[in-house]
Amino acid sequence: MVSNLEVILRLLLSVLLSGLVGLEREAKGRAAGLRTHMLVCVGSCLMMLTGVYMAAHYHGTMDVDPTRLAAQVVSGIGFLGAGTIIQFRDSVRGLTTAASVWAAAGIGLAVGGGFYLGAVATTVLVLVVLLVLHGFENRVGAKSRSGGSVGQ
Repeated sequence: MVSNLEVILRLLLSVLLSGLVGLEREAKGRAAGLRTHMLVCVGSCLMMLTGVYMAAHYHGTMDVDPTRLAAQVVSGIGFLGAGTIIQFRDSVRGLTTAASVWAAAGIGLAVGGGFYLGAVATTVLVLVVLLVLHGFENRVGAKSRSGGSVGQ
């Protein structure tokens, strides 16, 4: 059984980690920013904690699988992510933000399940993708639009 202190620490860690991702989206002025990422992550953390709690509480009396709640989060978050995606003329906007919201849900599930290494490593990797690869993506995109080499 997870202690009360551990529950609070897991919820706080989920808010902290998703806040890092949300700050990057907020700084870019995206539809799903700081608060959205934090709410998605802490909500999914709570759902995972609920699954863990139910599995421990009902152990031996009924068959409870904590991953069933997690699976519903994974599929349900797609609906929220779809709300950040818009089509404008010949382009689609919001896919990266939708993906980051989905990743925030995964981070919350990992923290809720006590998989801290996975949650922290994923947060770092998501930030690398959002921050570091953004510049690379812009250079490659500029190259393909201009027909020249990177840096032109």
